[in-house]
Amino acid sequence: MTGIGAEMGAQAARSRALAVLRVRGRALAVAVLPAAAAVILLTGAPTGHFVGQGWDVARWVVGLFAVLVLLAATGIALVVARARPAVSPTVPIPEESAPDLYRMVRDLADRLDVPAPSAIALTPDCDSWLEDRTHSAHGPPPRPAPDEDELSGPGRRRPPVSPVLVIGSPFLWWMRVGELRAVLAPVIAGTGPSAHPDIAAARRFVRGLDAAVAVASTRARCPATRGVCAALGWVARLLLRSCREHATQMERGVAAAAAERAQAVDYGLRIVAQEQVGLAYAGWDRLLTRVALPAWRMGRWPSRLDAGVVAALTELSRRDRLAEGFTSRLGERPACDLLEEPGVVDEAASLLAARLFHGGPAESGPDWAPVDWQAYPEEVVDRTWRADAARLHRVLDSLGVRPSLDPTTPDPGGPTLARVLDHLTEPTPEAPEPRSQQVAPHPTDAAPASSRPPTPTPDAQPTDGEPAPQEPPAPTPHPRAADGEDTPQGPPAPDNESRTAGAGGNEIPAEGEAEAEPAPSYAPDAPEDPGTERSAALAAGLTAALAREEAGAPRFGATATGRSAESALWDDAGLPLFPLQPPRTARDLLTEHVTAMVCCAAVDTAGAVPALDWLDGPSLLLGGERAADLAPKVLRLIEEGDPGPLRDWLAASGIRPEKPVRLV
Repeated sequence: MTGIGAEMGAQAARSRALAVLRVRGRALAVAVLPAAAAVILLTGAPTGHFVGQGWDVARWVVGLFAVLVLLAATGIALVVARARPAVSPTVPIPEESAPDLYRMVRDLADRLDVPAPSAIALTPDCDSWLEDRTHSAHGPPPRPAPDEDELSGPGRRRPPVSPVLVIGSPFLWWMRVGELRAVLAPVIAGTGPSAHPDIAAARRFVRGLDAAVAVASTRARCPATRGVCAALGWVARLLLRSCREHATQMERGVAAAAAERAQAVDYGLRIVAQEQVGLAYAGWDRLLTRVALPAWRMGRWPSRLDAGVVAALTELSRRDRLAEGFTSRLGERPACDLLEEPGVVDEAASLLAARLFHGGPAESGPDWAPVDWQAYPEEVVDRTWRADAARLHRVLDSLGVRPSLDPTTPDPGGPTLARVLDHLTEPTPEAPEPRSQQVAPHPTDAAPASSRPPTPTPDAQPTDGEPAPQEPPAPTPHPRAADGEDTPQGPPAPDNESRTAGAGGNEIPAEGEAEAEPAPSYAPDAPEDPGTERSAALAAGLTAALAREEAGAPRFGATATGRSAESALWDDAGLPLFPLQPPRTARDLLTEHVTAMVCCAAVDTAGAVPALDWLDGPSLLLGGERAADLAPKVLRLIEEGDPGPLRDWLAASGIRPEKPVRLV
């Protein structure tokens, strides 16, 4: 059965496919029209109809023009037919590694009376679709089964190869087997219309045009071929515009036919399963932006992202009364049991997610190592805080801010939280800050002039934050304690986020957190004012320091080595394809770095421990409880220069800001 039956929409899809093919036929007619005119002129001479010098010239002109048009049409047709269509990055699942999953898919295809998909692959996203990979550039087609080969015979045509079923990997770990069947039923039902010759031919034509446009848009070509590529791109785009509406309506008709055919299979369960699709999408987005992104910035990639989705959604069920019913379904068989080795598949999907959403390399290495969830607090959270704290003190050194000395400590000149608090504190007019706390900015390491306040001339009076360097600083009179801490959002360390690319935008912003795109991870030209003059200077210095670190970081690009046969089918030169977050502003960077410094002081002086919150990412535990009230106090210090609420919080939590912290 070809799948074109009594479903509504199937006939509409076929009629639209014929419209697409008519566009192809008109293009062919236009290409052969000059040749037809040349044939008419040539045959008119022997018959005595078109004689004379003028007709001879016309025959030569039209003949040459026809030859050129035919050559150009042949070249364009070859490019359209042989250009490699785009392929989605996926993790292939061989049948021997998931026999139960293949058995379930084939049983579902038999119930729907449609051809079964030729293969199954996973994608690190919450979506599922069919993808045609029958082009010769995608490799040889799968070998037919022995019974199919016998039925085809030497003189019969083999049936067309079915498309590949691509399944979102979070679905396998969060959904139960019955829910996965219900979700995949409309997708698998689409193999029926895909097998119709007219629809298959129309899709091949559209994909070929799209691939030809990509070929014509390739840069770094020699000047001799730029004109040819420009003409090729113009023709391909013209044809695409001509058949765009028909192709869109054809795909809608195919989807409508598939949905109608799948209504008879697990319809009631599909309504419940759609709720799990939305929940899995929210959990996956939260996990990527809050948990995975800080690890990727530190050169670590979580190797069990799909298992983390289950933990995140289970935690959501525990916190949210609306999600209480979702935990009861965890007793049923999860869909990941259909895989022989779920851990290996999860690791491959996690590495692919890091490549797509962050642009990491294709293989593990010293600077790109997997991390387990048990080691996440130590390997990611603690290292992130200390890396940001170290960067913050390097910028303070470049601005000429002297350390806050405490003679009672073993390292009186070490990095302390008190140094940060004293520098960001806005002096009151009644009690101006001592000149001993002020030093001139370093001339070489300060932030760029375009992003920091102007430096006064030597004969000008020093202002707040730009003082004279000659006098030693006074001891800091604030031995405070601290406790409790807000959930820090994993401040980024220097990292190789170098490019933005592709079409992202399908990620839901996590509440209360700025979303950051991997290239660049800062916004140097953002008009937002971090607050006081000192905050602006420090934020500008952090922005410049982070820019220098990212510029010097190695860039991960496409290489000939270390690429699997699957990844070789898609171009990874534009990674990350789906950047997660927009650039952070200067205030965001300063807030993250000050928060990281507070976390380091809490760990080193108050016995706090770094932890992982499945919904909010890196967090700080004081006395076994997560602190969530630090962010407003840090913002008060940055925006208004008022350290009072933060110092009171530190004192109540038992944190000693005057004690040096460990930065590495």
